Amino acid sequence: MSIEIANESGVAVDEASIVAAARFALDRMNVSALAELSVLLVELDVMSDLHERWMDLPGPTDVMAFPMDELDNARRPDASDLGPALLGDIVLCPEFAKDQARKAGHTLGDELHLLTVHGVLHLLGYDHAEPAEEREMFTLQKRILADFKAATADAKRRAAQRVEDDKLLGAVGLAEPDPTERG
Repeated sequence: MSIEIANESGVAVDEASIVAAARFALDRMNVSALAELSVLLVELDVMSDLHERWMDLPGPTDVMAFPMDELDNARRPDASDLGPALLGDIVLCPEFAKDQARKAGHTLGDELHLLTVHGVLHLLGYDHAEPAEEREMFTLQKRILADFKAATADAKRRAAQRVEDDKLLGAVGLAEPDPTERG
């Protein structure tokens, strides 16, 4: 799966974690490993321009999704038999998301993960214009985010354990024997 990210926002973010969130969501949705996705982080004025131009709404927003391939509405794009596709672009505005993160009581990184998953779901044909669609999309989004958080925490725990194991093994003297010593 090819995921490209470009940060033109002027805000320092953990780009690798945003890519990881997108990859995790696409994997969970059984999107082809040949799929391509672009994530662009922009400044407030750029997002405001996009929001007005494409949604006819004033001011900036947090996330916009621009699907590239026309998808057949009768067949979900997350169907396992879907072949390679250029999914489209997700545009995030970290400056706008900062305030949302603060209000929600979590980090900017958590907010950007949420917005990335939200954007992925939009690219896959999910929407929240109607109450039933909103329930479906937000339930799925919440589940993917919870699973992503758990998987990330587990990976960090295992990495920390490997570091501790390596320290312990080194302290026990399991280093290679010195070939110049005769015993």
